[in-house]
Amino acid sequence: MSGKTEWIYCPVCGSKTRLQIRPDTELKNFPLYCPKCKQENWIDVKELHITVIEKKF
Repeated sequence: MSGKTEWIYCPVCGSKTRLQIRPDTELKNFPLYCPKCKQENWIDVKELHITVIEKKF
């Protein structure tokens, strides 16, 4: 398993959040908070693929 990590970017403003994920990371119904735009979005993550469940504006 590689140690490669990737930053999670905000789906609203596109800036980096404070979280990193690895290829083996799995998240379900995760509340992602962006410190720049101060928005919270619910996401799913599997195999470095991020899906936005709910956007709040």
